[in-house]
Amino acid sequence: MSQPLSIRRRAVLIAGTAGAALTALPLPGRADAAVRRLAATEPLELPAMPRGALWYDAPATRWASEALPIGNGRLGAMLFGGVGSDRIQLNEQSLWGGVNNYDNALMGRPDDVSDKSMLGVGAYRNFGEVAVTFDGVGSPGVTPGGSYRDNPGQTIAESWDGNVDTKWCISRPPARVEWVATLVEPAAVTSYAFTSASDVPARDPQKWTLEGSHDGASWTVLDTRQLPGPFEQRRMRKGFSFSNTTAYAAYRFVFEPVPGVSHFQVAEITLDGADLTGSGVSDYHRGLDVIAGLHTTGFRTAGASQVREAFATRDADLVVLRYRTDAPGGMSGRVALSCGQNADPAEPHSTTEVSETGDRLRFANRLRNELRYAAEARLSITGGTLSRDGEQAVFVGCSELEIRIDLRTDYAMDAAAGWRSGDDPAALAAANLDACSGRTFDLLRTAHVATFSAIMRRIAVDWGRSGDDVMALPVDARLRRYADGVSADPELEQLHFTYGRYLLASSSRPDGLPANLQGLWNDSNQPPWGSDYHTNINVQMNYWSAETTDLPDSHDALVRFVEQVAVPSRAATRNAFGAEVRGWTTRTGQSIFGGHAWQWNIVGSAWYMQHVYEHWAFSRDPRVLEHGYPLVKEICQFWEDRLVEREIDGQLRLVAPDGWSPEHGPREDGVAYDQQIIWDLFTNYLEMAAELGVDEDYQATVADMRDRLAPNKIGSWGQLQEWQTDRDSPTNLHRHTSHLFAVFPGRQISVSETPALAAAALTSLNARCAVPDGGPIDVDTVKGEGRGSWTWPWRAALFARLQEPERAYVMLRGLLKHNTTRNLFASIPPFQMDGNFGMTGAQTEMLLQSHDGRIHLLPACPEAWRASGSFTGLRARGGYRVDAQWRDGQVTAFTVTADRAPDLTPVTVVANGEERGVIPATDGPEPTQSTTNLKANPRSVRVGDPVRVRVRVRGGSGGRLELLAADSVARSGQLRSDGTAEFTVHPDQPGPLRLTAVWRGTRTMYGSTSKPLEITVRPPR
Repeated sequence: MSQPLSIRRRAVLIAGTAGAALTALPLPGRADAAVRRLAATEPLELPAMPRGALWYDAPATRWASEALPIGNGRLGAMLFGGVGSDRIQLNEQSLWGGVNNYDNALMGRPDDVSDKSMLGVGAYRNFGEVAVTFDGVGSPGVTPGGSYRDNPGQTIAESWDGNVDTKWCISRPPARVEWVATLVEPAAVTSYAFTSASDVPARDPQKWTLEGSHDGASWTVLDTRQLPGPFEQRRMRKGFSFSNTTAYAAYRFVFEPVPGVSHFQVAEITLDGADLTGSGVSDYHRGLDVIAGLHTTGFRTAGASQVREAFATRDADLVVLRYRTDAPGGMSGRVALSCGQNADPAEPHSTTEVSETGDRLRFANRLRNELRYAAEARLSITGGTLSRDGEQAVFVGCSELEIRIDLRTDYAMDAAAGWRSGDDPAALAAANLDACSGRTFDLLRTAHVATFSAIMRRIAVDWGRSGDDVMALPVDARLRRYADGVSADPELEQLHFTYGRYLLASSSRPDGLPANLQGLWNDSNQPPWGSDYHTNINVQMNYWSAETTDLPDSHDALVRFVEQVAVPSRAATRNAFGAEVRGWTTRTGQSIFGGHAWQWNIVGSAWYMQHVYEHWAFSRDPRVLEHGYPLVKEICQFWEDRLVEREIDGQLRLVAPDGWSPEHGPREDGVAYDQQIIWDLFTNYLEMAAELGVDEDYQATVADMRDRLAPNKIGSWGQLQEWQTDRDSPTNLHRHTSHLFAVFPGRQISVSETPALAAAALTSLNARCAVPDGGPIDVDTVKGEGRGSWTWPWRAALFARLQEPERAYVMLRGLLKHNTTRNLFASIPPFQMDGNFGMTGAQTEMLLQSHDGRIHLLPACPEAWRASGSFTGLRARGGYRVDAQWRDGQVTAFTVTADRAPDLTPVTVVANGEERGVIPATDGPEPTQSTTNLKANPRSVRVGDPVRVRVRVRGGSGGRLELLAADSVARSGQLRSDGTAEFTVHPDQPGPLRLTAVWRGTRTMYGSTSKPLEITVRPPR
């Protein structure tokens, strides 16, 4: 039994046993890992927080609303910045429950079931945590009297946080559980209280002893109780009094959990008259630099400074922690690595193994779905000693402690391989840590900052500076101030924008899984909705900013995921919709193992294809086009097989049968949600096929289907109808705005091209915001289901596309007031990260739009941003980087750079209400001029005879070439490396045929057009 004030432990100096191995898992050792002399330390300076960082003046106590995230796209951690104890909760993107290729019907389950259990469709799981506790730092306070298996996020800190909705919960408790409080000043306590947790009465405290101590070594019994049973109510506070006149320095409760009950828990423990909050800590701050990807904690204790740093590096693929002090005696304490699956009694229990030298901790196990997983943490110190004490490492007298962490599973994003790699995760973690062992902390940190900041610095936005008095406040205080709906804090809005990019870059990388409902971060084995991939808005919203804010590498993860989940989805689709149906679609919730559950979202795969198309449209990379085209074509074939003819307003039209507008209303043919997404799919397909110059016959088929789709309809109160039947209610405040897809993220409806439909869409959107008459909207107008993590961003983007900047801005302020927590996470509640990702995309739509073939600058700039501002690096479709500056709402300068565009074809820019043609700039030297020549043979033919056409561009290589016949594109392709191309045309009517070759050029050579050439076409024989 450990003692809180004078901790007794087995501290062994292991000079002769360096390199000692774990019995079960042999580990190579380093001779200097366990024992080093205490180095003389220079005074530590507390790190300063950059102006654009999230920072706070107190440690976090709540996971979802206060802890701060780091991630490298595969590994994630939530950091609390504790003083006397520091908690680092850990995730790895592929630790999931669920069976392979789950489908409700194939498993014999009804469509309305969403089984998130280990052997159902599954859920994202908590990997575990590292806990670092420090002797004599941050005391007074409360500590456990032993090494218990706390549930993730339900630690002893929750037993005295003043919140009855949190709790301390221990899985598989021992026969004796201790809660130990060290006071600021000795006090004579005579009463105390417990508050029961919110669930499972059998876990309540029912038998205990209260003891007092002067020195932490000897204890005096003060009170003993045994209740007849659990507390009568949940969240019930019970007080107890006893006689005591002695002022003790410490108190402890010794609980005896009920035998046979799997957990022990209590919501709150109160010692009346005892001060537990004084800590001797000053100048405390913790913060997250979202540009560098660094978390730091700094504070001062008596005579010493403490500096703690953390980052998740892509370069080394690790989570790295460093603790430093300039205290003369160094720092001492313990490190524990615990498995998050131990909180689930149905899962095999994992024991943490610690090397004899105390420098390595790890566990390995297998979930019941046969997914193997492993974790390893390696410790190194400067000065002092390391040793082992049971399942913990003990450090004594160190000036520096570094912890490197790797987490692995044997998952593979490969349906053909059964979603398993065949690799040993423990071996992978060990090998990676070995490979990095020769790199110092400073080298790892420098490489990480260089890599991550390069991603974050691709773009910048500025629409004003906040006052210095505002910037002097921690972020949570700024958020409270901003919530009045009036106070200005433009840098908080810009931080929220940048934070969305930070979170996406940290949770999604090209070789990994896409960001899920919670990005990468999760402290539960049964998170809300399984923290899955929701296909009817949420996973798509996660990536709304990926292309426009220059994170295409993150977007690549979603495209690769879709390609793999398509494999089992084809079988499930044929089972549900007919054996002859081509293509595939999906249900609403998806797992990483190709599984999907709950209701069919029949246009889900078509919505996915928008992302395949956008990934190409922004990059103009021919490899992306060639890879994505078959995926998009396949979903067109699905709808070719599924669409049916119905008479709509006296005409035969194509409709999607048995549709459902998420997640309300009846099933009906031709709901707007389905029709609009299918229109978008067909339009995107036609652009991709035309660019490739393939499948001309099928292009005609798709174009015909698109033209025959049932159109959007305007209803009885001027609204855009959600259903074919005019049943929309102006008082419907439902969270989804699915029937407005055609406005955003689609492009079928716009103010300039379809003004009547745009006006109807605005009427519908106003009604969803509780102002069907189009009246004023403020941050409190939106009510009910309209207040959610993801509802605000979608509505902000919709208002931006409808050229309603002030309403778009209210949506931003509404999210920050009503559905944003202290750590700037979006919350419905519960916490859901799509709101963070989505609002960054919506803010971008307020600054730049390019969905209609033109580049619009400041299309929805609100009054609060108009004074002056700029952005650099935002992306437009076509492969363009766009920079702009403005004053008084008027663009004063802009640059369009064709850094990814295939050529320098002029673009149309809309600024200050005017259109102008602009030749894009390049990042390289000034492009050279070109000359295009055209020859044809023969020059006189009959209808149907071949004409061979040869094009030559002097000095040209690559780039798009179009052959125009009567001003329409007859043939297209790429110019060969020798500057030539050949086409064959077959004239289909007599008369003169005028041919012209147009070469679009490249980024190093301007395009050019040939002189027209006339072919004489005679009637057929």
